[in-house]
Amino acid sequence: MVNKETWHLLDSGKHDAAVNMAIDEALIHWHSKNEIGPTLRFYGWNKPSLSIGYFQDVAKTIDLSGVKKHGCHMVRRLTGGSAVLHDNELTYSIVVSESHPKIPKSINQAYFTLAQGILQGYRYLDIEADFSLPEQPNRERSAVCFETPANYEMIVDGKKLTGNAQTRKNGVLLQHGSIPFSFDPDMLFDLFHFPSERIRQQQRNRFINKAISINEITGEKHHYSKVRNAFHSGFKDALHIETRNLTLSSDQWDYIHFLADTKYRSQAWNSEKKQSLERGS
Repeated sequence: MVNKETWHLLDSGKHDAAVNMAIDEALIHWHSKNEIGPTLRFYGWNKPSLSIGYFQDVAKTIDLSGVKKHGCHMVRRLTGGSAVLHDNELTYSIVVSESHPKIPKSINQAYFTLAQGILQGYRYLDIEADFSLPEQPNRERSAVCFETPANYEMIVDGKKLTGNAQTRKNGVLLQHGSIPFSFDPDMLFDLFHFPSERIRQQQRNRFINKAISINEITGEKHHYSKVRNAFHSGFKDALHIETRNLTLSSDQWDYIHFLADTKYRSQAWNSEKKQSLERGS
């Protein structure tokens, strides 16, 4: 019998948007310094939160009055892609060295490898998902995530199930993603600028026809612990790993809160348009 590699498992529970993004960055930092091993993390959000892709222009795409109306948090991610409304969902992240033997050099192939865990997680929930095909070069992208599946994201009957994003920093790969239990299209489409209300409603209806959630597929209400357990098992199976719990020290939490307060809560980070990134999706 081949011994399975052991990765860290961090179930950090529900936090605000700034702390959630600070934890992911802290994990990159600690892994790059060999202070922790590869880590699988699961988490939630204590308020509806809009995470902005690294390159998104907030002034151009985000309706801040809508963010305020719904009492949402807003935070810019380290990863690229479109904005994601995190609400009733499980969120995962994976932090692992770029040079790890399980991780392909290609971003798309790395997506495919890690997406196997997502696929297996859905199967543990008795959901027969499949991979979306790689994007065509000139395919139009939306400011709203879940309108269109990207490479190797999960679909059911052509509808998108998950939103994932990836970047590589200091020799470490970070991939994180949103696994919704349900959607709130009314809230979501209040958070973006549209040329007119007619176009807003058109895009909202398009979204309803192109995205789907776990509760909608199964006809049941799912909760954090059940879905977390399914995807924990899915990643263990797909990556051929075991996990051991990672407990953060008080010094590590101090570092996380420092990052959250000085970076992820700052207007400079969240509102100013970014021009470059090491490498990302």
